[in-house]
Amino acid sequence: MSTDFLLIGVGILIVIAAIDLMVGVSNDAVNFLNSPIGSRVAPRATIIFVASLGILAGVTFSSGMMEVARKGIFHPEFFTMPELLTVFLAVMISDVILLDLFNTYGLPTSTTVSVVFELLGAAVAVSVWKIFEAGDSLASLGQYINSAKAIAIILGILLSVVVSFICGAIFQFLTRLLFTFDYQRRVKRYGALWGGVALTSITYFILVKGAKGASFMTSANVAWIKSHTLLIMFGMFVASAILLQLLQAFKVNIFKPIILIGTFALAMAFAANDLVNFIGVPMAGLHAYKAAMATADPLHATMGALAHKIPSETLYLLIAGAIMVGTIYLSRKARSVTETTIQLSQQEEGVERFESIGLSRAIVRLVLHLFDSVRIIIPASLRNWVANRFDAEQAPSVEMHGGRPSFDLLRASVNLMVASVVISYATANKLPLSTTYVTFMVAMGTSFADRAWGRESAVYRITGVLTVVGGWFMTAVIAFIFASVFATVIFFAKGLGVLMLVILAALMIFNAHRKHRAMAEEAQKEHIFNLKSVEDASSTLETTFGHMSFLLREISDSLDTSLTALFRGDFDTIGVQRKKLNRFQQWSGIISANIFKAMRLLDQKGVAVSHKYAQTVRRLQKLTDGHRDIVLRAYTHVGNHHKGLLPEQVEELERVRAQLRDILQEVAELINRGRIADLEQLTAKDQALRALAAELNEKQVGRIKDNSSKTRLSILYYGIIGNAMMISKQNLELLEIFNQSFSEVEKGDPPA
Repeated sequence: MSTDFLLIGVGILIVIAAIDLMVGVSNDAVNFLNSPIGSRVAPRATIIFVASLGILAGVTFSSGMMEVARKGIFHPEFFTMPELLTVFLAVMISDVILLDLFNTYGLPTSTTVSVVFELLGAAVAVSVWKIFEAGDSLASLGQYINSAKAIAIILGILLSVVVSFICGAIFQFLTRLLFTFDYQRRVKRYGALWGGVALTSITYFILVKGAKGASFMTSANVAWIKSHTLLIMFGMFVASAILLQLLQAFKVNIFKPIILIGTFALAMAFAANDLVNFIGVPMAGLHAYKAAMATADPLHATMGALAHKIPSETLYLLIAGAIMVGTIYLSRKARSVTETTIQLSQQEEGVERFESIGLSRAIVRLVLHLFDSVRIIIPASLRNWVANRFDAEQAPSVEMHGGRPSFDLLRASVNLMVASVVISYATANKLPLSTTYVTFMVAMGTSFADRAWGRESAVYRITGVLTVVGGWFMTAVIAFIFASVFATVIFFAKGLGVLMLVILAALMIFNAHRKHRAMAEEAQKEHIFNLKSVEDASSTLETTFGHMSFLLREISDSLDTSLTALFRGDFDTIGVQRKKLNRFQQWSGIISANIFKAMRLLDQKGVAVSHKYAQTVRRLQKLTDGHRDIVLRAYTHVGNHHKGLLPEQVEELERVRAQLRDILQEVAELINRGRIADLEQLTAKDQALRALAAELNEKQVGRIKDNSSKTRLSILYYGIIGNAMMISKQNLELLEIFNQSFSEVEKGDPPA
């Protein structure tokens, strides 16, 4: 290995660092974007601008000192420059792949945990191979590795998860008890005092966490802050309370500046403290190269000089800040990660991203039993008073900056305040934690206390939380394995190994990008199925018909795909359609929910609700039942490796499929356009389908008699045809209801 290879390796590190900045900030952006975006405190462009200022401030406040190897994960004096470069390259390649993987699926994780365990994994791998080459015992591995840091981080994960959730739940419960959901009526009384506490927490967080490494913060300044903490906080509280009271006098919603300042604070802390996760390793590699080249034997000199903190150039920090700012403006994956947290904490019901699992159902049962036990010892009058304070129906309907917020400004401000308090306390007491873990679990705790996890959504939300938390621990495991394997490849394959891994990373990122784009397009299609608060029956009705049109098209496409897969014996494709069945049930449930909203609104206005609403739900249920039955029959048949349909059966079912698709697509188009349909033409098509079914049934009877079609094939064949006729009939019924309702809406009368 020559010194030229070392220079090339350092160059690769710097290039990967730029990519790592992009994927890293895409994941960590959830820390400071979740609350402002979820509450719609301001237009998205304004929120991003405030966060950008925080990032640039955090980069500027950096003391210019990059910690090498993340606080002593390994001892650099035992490694030569080529070995150290092997570790660093393995770490950076692993980090890019791992974080991009989490971004693709919209799961927030800790960039600190990932880089620490990547360093640990790569260092362990290189140390083991060094020991083997030297003929030493593995007992000497402890000389190379500082395992205490990894253990401390694991304990920090557990501690921060539990403490953050509990603190978020308690603070939100007390705050909501004070203000209720109709908080705007009560904020004038004691809002300035409460806001003073919130702003004090956030600004103190800026001092302790965000600006602790600023160049102007001397050791004397830090010591003074620690010794005068109570005085500083009291002064902040008084000044904040007075300022907020003045703002209220000018009719300013005081929660907005609190949330925006909190966003700035968390963004600044992220840039000031987590920047090392992305460029710390490359900067260490650059300084290691300079130190090695200053020796007589660069390839064999040990890197003991890296045991100390190494200064990094301000220019590099500013470039890194610019890359991060550009990423949060442009990254679609940053939006996906943020949306996951927002969906899990939204106040109203909606399309749930996660399905229920046994563990989440068990947790819900346990909590319900616990609440039932506690309810016995609490007086009924107190329970009723608390229930009234937590009645979300009292909240005024608001549309803020392009839509209804997922949660209100009060909860968003509690999220930022509690996260600031927990992180500040841990930082001041040198307790290990992750900013990502704290902000996420605080958001989950506040949503739990706000009763956003109702009986209809709790199991799905808990599954989502378990998925995210499980991903945090998997981050450590995957990071360790990836880095150790990659370090082994580079250790033995040298430059060729680096080339192969870079190509592998590029291919995986490209594939993940393509998959994320497909997932985003699918999510965009489903965006129509958002439960929205409406004030009149006509709007609900029109929304419902839009949903129906989309549902019919999707059912048509799913049936086409499933039957084609059945004819070809393609189990994987049918499996994909089977997994989507729950989604169709969710869509059907949302349409039904909107129908019930219309019924309630009409009933409130004294309008007699016709039986057609109940009929719509029944027709819709039968429609989805028929679709589900066909998919499950195909899945079971192919999955059990039964004999495929006969060629003539396939040909006949193709005719059924074509006629059914024609009916489904035409009904969907008519409903979507809002046109009064000519039912006679569609009725004729339905009758033609039934005539075809009768004809095919006779042919199948002949195959049964001559024993060419076995029992399973006959059941499958009849099942598909029978469901096709039922789906066609339900379509016509739905269209007839649509015609009646649309005609009445056009006349300006509420549907009766």
